[in-house]
This record gives sequence, C-alpha cells and structure tokens, in this order.
Amino acid sequence: MKAVIVEEPEKISVVEREIPEITANQVLLKVKAAGICGSDVGIYHGKNAFATYPRVVGHEFVGEVVKVGANVKNAIVGDHIAVDPVVSCGHCYACKIGHHNVCQSVNVMGVHRDGGYQEYVAVDQDQLNQISKDIPWEIAATIEPYSIGAQVAHRGRLTSEDTVLICGAGPIGLIILQVAKMKGAKVAILDIVESRLEKAKQMGADLVVNGKTTDIVDAMERFTNGEGFNLIYEATGNVKILQTCIQKLPSQAGRIVVLGFSTVEFPIRQVDIMSKELEIIGTRLNNYRFPEVIHWFKEGKVQPKEIVTNTFHFTDADKAFKYNDENLDKVLKIILTF
Repeated sequence: MKAVIVEEPEKISVVEREIPEITANQVLLKVKAAGICGSDVGIYHGKNAFATYPRVVGHEFVGEVVKVGANVKNAIVGDHIAVDPVVSCGHCYACKIGHHNVCQSVNVMGVHRDGGYQEYVAVDQDQLNQISKDIPWEIAATIEPYSIGAQVAHRGRLTSEDTVLICGAGPIGLIILQVAKMKGAKVAILDIVESRLEKAKQMGADLVVNGKTTDIVDAMERFTNGEGFNLIYEATGNVKILQTCIQKLPSQAGRIVVLGFSTVEFPIRQVDIMSKELEIIGTRLNNYRFPEVIHWFKEGKVQPKEIVTNTFHFTDADKAFKYNDENLDKVLKIILTF
C-alpha cells in the first residue's frame, strides 16, 4: 500500500508499506478521505510542538471497514467509519475525571503515531464511530474538525445568551461560528483575510472585523455596547491577540477559551484576570464529541460543505500542502481523496 510520510520538516514522500496487521480489538480500515488541518501544516513546517518524525500525518480521516478483529463488537465489514484520533490510557488522573483528551500519555493518530494519510489503517474499536453511507466521504472527513467545535462549545459553556468573539476565521473559527449560531449566540469574528471574513458573513456572523484595517477594541466595544464579550475563542495562536483578549475585550466574569498552542511567552497582568474574575480555559482535541457531531450532520444543523474548498488525490499531498501555503485567501479545508 501507499503512505504519505513527512520525513522531516518540509519533506513529504509517498512510500510503499505493508498493509498493517490487526489485533483482536481492531479493525482494518480502507481510508477514503482525509483532511488537511492547521496542525498537519505545522508538522509539515516543523512548527508543531507535539509531533515526532518521520510521521504519517492525518488525524481527520474516514474509511470503510475491510477486516474485523475477533473481539470487535461495534463494526462489521462494509461499515463507514469516522475515526476519533485520540488514544488515552484510561487510568491517569485526567482520564479518571473524564478528560481523556488530555491524558498524561495521550496519543493522537497523525501526531504521536501514524495517521490517516495511507491506504489502510489499523484502528482500535474504541475509536470507531459509525456514519451514514449517505454522507459523501469528502464531507465525512470534516467530522473530526467539527468535534473541535463541539468540544470548545462545551469547554466555554456556550449558550444562546452569550455575546461571542471568535479570533480567527479559518476552518476551525468558521466551525465555531456555525456552532455558536446554531445555539443562538450573538457572534463577532476577527481575521485579517478579507475572503474569510466574507465567508463568515455569509455563514451568519453578526459582525466581521478585519484587524488590519479596523481598530479592534473600538469596534468590539461598539458591538457589545461597552460591556465586552462574555465568551472569547482565541483560535489564531497569536499571543498578542490573546493578550488583547485578556486585557481589553472580555466582559465582567467573561470566559476566554484558548485553542492556539504557541510556545511564545508573553506578559499578562494578574489584575486583568482578577478584577473581572475571568476564566482562562484551555481546550485540546475532543473529548468523545463524535456522536454529537454525527447527530448535527444527520439533522443538517451545520454546513460542512461550506468549509471544503479543495480536493487532491492523497499521492499529491505535497502539492496540496504547497497550494494551501500559497492560497490562504482561497483555501479553507483541503480534503485528500483515496
């Protein structure tokens, strides 16, 4: 079989590998589609703090079951599956209190272990999520990024009463926008790419702000009538934006959910957090959110077609990554097809 490997930063190769053997608790999945995520791009460029090399990347992938282990009870040959890429130990403190996504030894397919950019993958039965055969593979591959939207909604306690700011109108920001509007919140979204802001407007954003051309603080104060945002999602990874989110944009008792994972240190003032009794909330991966998202897809509550902008055959992954880098104003989500 063929597999796409990031051998080292900036170097992608297509190699031949043996089809993996499965254990009694695994299925063999024939991969049908896989998304390119910002974290995959980070691995490609050597800017992902969690990745190891060489690595078959890809954590947003779906496929068809072609072989089933003897102990597997939740899948049969022919099933269409969305794979939850998060693998945890089940017995550390985080796992015991229901946060398996931040298990002390968490493994993510495509980051810590080989992922979905290969024709066949062995997958543990605990990671399998049944999906309808009516969903096109390219659309089904977006279930994982939508699970991030579900996770951050949970972490931020998002409600219809909230006035929300989303920093970043990339794929994840637009997914969070869809989730926030689905739940009835009032939403502003910030970016510097005009085409992405235009897409956000089309998808129901109540305010779009271009940080290059607009005074952010002034625009946000007017939007919130001077009260600030109850809930802020920082999805750019830009520490200066996070600093502004903490110091100037939240309401009293506001919540700030941090999705970015920059390793850059930056100064913050304790008084800004203490005086408003802010909550600074980390969020990582997803915590068993696939069933919720699959229900959204089934009920038509979200618009996954709106974020899929391009498809490439998986053996052209190098071209896909380069196209992504060179066309930020055109690309939202690239799907690799098999």
